[in-house]
Amino acid sequence: MQPTQKLKLEELGRIDVETFKEIKKIPLTVVLDDVRSMHNVGAVFRTSDAFIVEKIILCGITPKPPHREIHKAALGATDSVDWVYEEFIENCLKNLKAENYQIIGIEQTTNSISLDKFNIEKSQKYALVLGNEVDGLTENALPLYDHFLEIPQLGTKHSLNVSVCGGIVIWEFFKNLR
Repeated sequence: MQPTQKLKLEELGRIDVETFKEIKKIPLTVVLDDVRSMHNVGAVFRTSDAFIVEKIILCGITPKPPHREIHKAALGATDSVDWVYEEFIENCLKNLKAENYQIIGIEQTTNSISLDKFNIEKSQKYALVLGNEVDGLTENALPLYDHFLEIPQLGTKHSLNVSVCGGIVIWEFFKNLR
């Protein structure tokens, strides 16, 4: 048996930006609600590229590309993943509802469902909303959500970094929607 070797970049068989734009995406939009860290924004772009998310919507104070700090984490994913800016989260969620998206807030609430217990349907379009690093989802928009999901955690901390949380949840939806 040959010794294990790492693959070179050209051996990974990745598609280019033009091909990415043309391929069928999973029916998933990611919404960032007042996420303030440019590194978190960039990391969500990169994850969304990896799992062929259809679009990202940046809301409120969430920083927008192009910016050097976003690019550091995104590594070019701001060019491949479609994105738009919507100033008010309430307008964003109402527009998504009008387009028949099921609105899923990633938040610990009195009505949260554990991510591993939520039934993801292939025929449904979803919008996953990730909130501010300190305050979570915008409080006055809570009535607009269809469901709230939380990631089961057993340690001493009550939350995860927003980009880590996004990666876990996007992966779970990708596995079920592709």
